[in-house]
Amino acid sequence: MTLPFSPQDFKVELREEHELLRQSVRELCESRVRPYVEKGEREMAIPPEVRKAVVDAGLMGLNIKPDYGGQGGDLLSQAIVTEEISRVWPSLSTHVFIHWLFSTTLQLFASERLRSEHLPEVASGRAVVAFANTEPSGGSDVAGMRTTARKVGSHYVINGRKTFVTNGGIADRLLVTARTSQGERRWMGISMFLASREHGFKVEGRIETSGVRASNTAQLLFEDVRVPEGNLVGEEGNGFKQTMLAFDYSRVSVAAQGVGLAQAALEASLSYSSQREAFGQPVASFQMVQERLADAMAEVAAARLLTYFAASLLDRGNLQDGVVAASMAKFYATEVAERAASRAIEVHGGYGVSTPVERLLRDSQILKTYEGTNMIQRLTVVRQVMKSKFGVNVR
Repeated sequence: MTLPFSPQDFKVELREEHELLRQSVRELCESRVRPYVEKGEREMAIPPEVRKAVVDAGLMGLNIKPDYGGQGGDLLSQAIVTEEISRVWPSLSTHVFIHWLFSTTLQLFASERLRSEHLPEVASGRAVVAFANTEPSGGSDVAGMRTTARKVGSHYVINGRKTFVTNGGIADRLLVTARTSQGERRWMGISMFLASREHGFKVEGRIETSGVRASNTAQLLFEDVRVPEGNLVGEEGNGFKQTMLAFDYSRVSVAAQGVGLAQAALEASLSYSSQREAFGQPVASFQMVQERLADAMAEVAAARLLTYFAASLLDRGNLQDGVVAASMAKFYATEVAERAASRAIEVHGGYGVSTPVERLLRDSQILKTYEGTNMIQRLTVVRQVMKSKFGVNVR
């Protein structure tokens, strides 16, 4: 392998268990999820029957170690599951992978008490969780955080607002970042806490988004919310680095969402163009349609391989290359999803804007935005490669 990756680590290890997992999740989604998709999108909620199906399959605890009641699945397994769920319903995959983000962060940084208390609740489906990081004053500028946490006796008192919190309106516990001190550099002095609903955070309102409408996005208010000092996750002042590392892992799931959404758009295009006739022949006979189908097939395959490669690197502990690959996969796969959805609308003609195909294009816009915008991911790729391969710090 050549730049930007190391030559000795260019491989993806798909095992039989991964394909068996894919088959089981696909069957689950077709039988127990797809019948509820349109209803869920209209009502902007994940129906209880669908959440129960996911929980019963053990998917909420896919990434949680068996010691805490989970499956102990690797990141490649998470990518495959996310892809298959997103092929049917991106809103549901968003709901699920936020639970994985919460669990991954706890397993990386939290005390044994917090892990033992909360991870089994997530794995069993008894807990609905969220990650409150983005603020109204800025999304990608995490270092500009205005939410504060002041130490008072044996508690931290949190004040501030968080917005675009996935699962925010329904979460009974969440991870929240807040500034505990001023550091020499802007990112220093940010800490992470685990707050539960009984600690007093409030839902200020539901945010209606154009896509993934059933995932429940909300704005939260923290007004003198008292969190026990034992609910500090990791080290005080290290919350920024912890958040960034957690997002490095979760970006693989967003990339996989893009792959699954693009796959759905491709399948819809192939099916429609093979059956719809115009001028006495299937529309797939027209070369302009063939061009769109071929481009989509090539791009979906490339996005899938890049996403699996990123997951494999991180699974093997190669953070240096894994972070770059995850950022590349995130921006590439989500933009492939956008293009595949747009092509699907074109192939469907008038039906493209009056059928579920149009939802795929709306959903793709959300994927490009969260877990770090695609513009930010491009900056991350170049800066990481320049620093690690050439010893140059670029801004």
